Amino acid sequence: MLTPDQINAIHRLHFVEQWPLRKIARHLHIGRRTVTKYAEAPAQPPAHRERASKLDPFKAAITDLLQQDSTANAPVIAQRLRPLGYDGGITVIKDYLRAVRQNTAARRAYVRVEPSAGERFDIDWGHFGALVYNGATRKLYAFCLVEAHSRKMYLEFTHSQSFETFVRCHLHAFAEWGGCARELWFDNLATAVAEHEGNLVRFNPRFLAFARECGFVPRACHVAAAWEKGKVERAIGYVRQNFWPLRSFTDLADVNAQARQWLAEVANQRQHRETGQAPNQRFRPECLKPLPALTPDYRDSAEGLVHKDLRLSFDGNRYCVPPRYVGRKLTVKADSSSVTIYNQHHEIVRYARSWERGRTFGAERFQKELLAQMAAAERSAAQQRLVALLGPTTEDYLRRLADTDRSLARQVRELLALVREYGPDPVAAALEKAHTARAFGADYIANILRQQQVRRNVQPPLCLRDPELNDLATDPLSLAEYDAFILRSRKESRDLAAPETESTQPDDGEPPTGSDDL
Repeated sequence: MLTPDQINAIHRLHFVEQWPLRKIARHLHIGRRTVTKYAEAPAQPPAHRERASKLDPFKAAITDLLQQDSTANAPVIAQRLRPLGYDGGITVIKDYLRAVRQNTAARRAYVRVEPSAGERFDIDWGHFGALVYNGATRKLYAFCLVEAHSRKMYLEFTHSQSFETFVRCHLHAFAEWGGCARELWFDNLATAVAEHEGNLVRFNPRFLAFARECGFVPRACHVAAAWEKGKVERAIGYVRQNFWPLRSFTDLADVNAQARQWLAEVANQRQHRETGQAPNQRFRPECLKPLPALTPDYRDSAEGLVHKDLRLSFDGNRYCVPPRYVGRKLTVKADSSSVTIYNQHHEIVRYARSWERGRTFGAERFQKELLAQMAAAERSAAQQRLVALLGPTTEDYLRRLADTDRSLARQVRELLALVREYGPDPVAAALEKAHTARAFGADYIANILRQQQVRRNVQPPLCLRDPELNDLATDPLSLAEYDAFILRSRKESRDLAAPETESTQPDDGEPPTGSDDL
């Protein structure tokens, strides 16, 4: 290799002094071919020798595999090459695939679309991690809707991407903005698009029904053509960069409250880079289509069987209902704020929505009702008939009567006999008197009834010599306590007389004992 001085001498002698190459070679003692080479190219490229690669014998096989599936990645290609004898690494395959795809990729141009006011909404979902409720993890999604003309954004976070949640988010956005655009553009979401083949789109029938109710035309973007709804794609990226960082949330309601504040104070108030105006300033609600008069009900709906413990299951929790619905299937409807249980179209009970799992709601409330019904069910048919005939005081009277040593069944039979003999009203009045006097027993009530039936002669008032004494008024006296005392004394005397009488009777087969045996 020649030195820089020798190369400069060749160029000076050949181009300035006009020496022939042969004379320069003899003068510098350098070969004529070398002089010719450096005269044509003073800076010679470094010598480069192509190195053989382990992948060279398999490049034809890679081409065949890419013809079958152009999206196959390097690990999949490596799996197919191993049985063919390839023992190299995966990095060389990645480099080769990158070079091949860069050479074959075609740059695709597209036309920027600027819809007019009220013409188009762009809709998409974004995934934002999860929230934890006392150990229960719930995924967090963001429903984003952008009005294409003004770039005004609507944002709502949910724990589900179900069809009902998807439609409810639409309705919330329409209600907040006061109308709906003529066209709504979606990616190929399963809740909106059932099948997409080329330019042919088959929408979800339920979503088409929703579109007819609200009066908009659904549009589906082409597969892998995110630029067709680039406005909402950039909006979700803006949410990730501007709203999500450095925030903490307690629950779903807290996330949505902070999102609404951010939309009102930041997102829809900023000067947009493309339009040069704030979205709220550019937005024209009068260009939107009006909403239907009746808003359809798109709450989450499920059927639940009420078990013997008054509970039915929904979304990982248990909700209690009145005891009369045990064994029946009830309808549960829920949104982000409430859970409502229906028997056909009749609302039974409503609870606040809980995103935790494994909790039970309403147990204390409806178990008290069940215990009251169980106490009523424990009464016999005769007791229930007696309570129905004589009024609610009878229940307490029977309960206190059961605390005595008397046979409750016999007392109930005797009270029913008094009802048949005297009628319900007199017996009810007598029972009230006995209850007031704390005289518990059918014989007390019978004695009161007999006293009421006996006609008493009215005695003339006693005239005293002193006229002032005749004008004195005495307090009326009740003889109910006296009657109760007399009846109790008679009962005690009968109870004492029975054992004494029995003790004087000899046992069968034994002679009586007395003074003759002594």
